[in-house]
Amino acid sequence: MVNRNEFSTTKYIIKAKIEVDGVVEKPDVVGAIFGQTEGLLGSELDLRELQRTGRIGRIKVTIESHGGKSTGTVIIPSSLDKVETAMLAAAVESVDRVGPCTAHATLEIIEDVREVKRRKIVQRAADIIRKWSEEVSPESQQLTDEVLDAVRVAEITKYGPEELPAGPAIDSSDDIIIVEGRADVLNLLRCGYKNVIAMEGTSIPKTIIDLSKKKTITAFLDGDRGGDLILKELQQVADIDYVARAPQGREVEELTQKEVVKALRNRLPVEQLEAEEPKKKEKEKRREQEKEEKKERELEEKKPKRMEIPPKIKLPEQILSYLHNIKASNKAVLLGKNFELMEEMEVSSLAERLKEVDSVRAIIFDGIITQRLVDLAQDKGVEYILGVRQENVTKKPLNLKIVEFNEVIT
Repeated sequence: MVNRNEFSTTKYIIKAKIEVDGVVEKPDVVGAIFGQTEGLLGSELDLRELQRTGRIGRIKVTIESHGGKSTGTVIIPSSLDKVETAMLAAAVESVDRVGPCTAHATLEIIEDVREVKRRKIVQRAADIIRKWSEEVSPESQQLTDEVLDAVRVAEITKYGPEELPAGPAIDSSDDIIIVEGRADVLNLLRCGYKNVIAMEGTSIPKTIIDLSKKKTITAFLDGDRGGDLILKELQQVADIDYVARAPQGREVEELTQKEVVKALRNRLPVEQLEAEEPKKKEKEKRREQEKEEKKERELEEKKPKRMEIPPKIKLPEQILSYLHNIKASNKAVLLGKNFELMEEMEVSSLAERLKEVDSVRAIIFDGIITQRLVDLAQDKGVEYILGVRQENVTKKPLNLKIVEFNEVIT
């Protein structure tokens, strides 16, 4: 790695890769660079002169040899301007031999030392700020919280005969916010609301009832079942004007200032809330009904399914006499108008043979009844077709009885 402080005036770092078809050492590479660039760019950009005057630093080479070949890196610190540095880099790329061996040099990067330093400074500054925020800000925030807590505790008062927790502006304000408990009062004081009073329990205090008769009341309640119950009681015994609720499942005491402001801004007149109550109850009723129906469906799905037993079919005795011989035989028989035997064949030949014969009344075969076979039987005026089972038969002619072996009364 280059020591970038080697020359205080260094502006750029030239880094090139060199590959040699042979085993060479560092001095061989350095010598090749000096030798093959000598006089190439004129006396002003001669490497030896540039190095003597300190306009380029010491050329550093790392080289490794494996399998008869050498690869390495050439690094040259430069205090030249951009154009001169680029020409110098191009001159290094012109090196094509190291000693007796063929070589190939490729520029990898020209690094701007000042830009690297700037990036390091920016990164370090970001680290300092991050560490500062972690170490200093929490302490400052802690102090701020302690001050706010002290202010809130100092501002909270006891109001009425029941000594309810309240802010200092209950008497001076025409609008009052009623909350459930002391912690809710403290949170609203922190958010800047001083016209707030707590009920401290599910039973509505007489002080709250009296205040509701002469003040504009907003009930600000938790978003849970407890808040629902308190709201119902308030509507029965007090004269409330507006209702605000914490988000579903949240409590007023844990809301941020932004959430408190939003909830109070979205408060609803109690008349509107009462008008929507039937709809809400109907919605809840439908939701409960859907839950019950879903539960019943799930229970029904879990019940063991009973196997459907197909109804048994009585067939003419002549058919039954052939049926016993056909089962598990891989054979098929065609029966005529009086159920006499017309022909016996392999199941694989049945479809083709059926196309060729007429006056077939019944087909019995040890195979699967398909739609193709049903269609052929219908075209031939067949009355009965018996097989092991049906498969994908969607169109069943009315004048054709399709019977599976297990449906037959024997």
